[in-house]
Amino acid sequence: MTTDVGPSFVQLNEGWNAEPNAPHPRIKVVGTDVFLKFFLNPYQFPQFDPDELGIIRFSACSRYRIGATNDEGWYRGKCRYSAIAPAWGEFYEIVGRDVRLEEPTDWQVIETTSSASRHFLFYLRDETFECTATDWEFATDPVNALAQKVRPLGRS
Repeated sequence: MTTDVGPSFVQLNEGWNAEPNAPHPRIKVVGTDVFLKFFLNPYQFPQFDPDELGIIRFSACSRYRIGATNDEGWYRGKCRYSAIAPAWGEFYEIVGRDVRLEEPTDWQVIETTSSASRHFLFYLRDETFECTATDWEFATDPVNALAQKVRPLGRS
């Protein structure tokens, strides 16, 4: 007898996270890639400056959504994953059979013939971002890196 235990959540944000109070997520679609830009958390991760941006690039994305479920809704059980996700405020890949994947009706479809099969979920302060894509990568905003390189020599 096989027991269907449902999806599992693999936390992906090691050493970084979104700003907990005002991450101000922004989405940009370029072809079939989706870029999620947000403020990073300098309180928990002091290697980031206040107002430093992070970007997650989702490659070959078939669809994405940014829903209204916030932290209060999650703690009150209003999120479809409230009872099974490990914690609010993290970035996950959902693996395994997920019977609740199609429940939201606000998906933004990018590519209907895509073979993207990985489901990503990021709980932000006032929104929940999720997408179906083939891969992802995280980087800090290149403008931040450039600003760090042009600081005057001899100053800390």
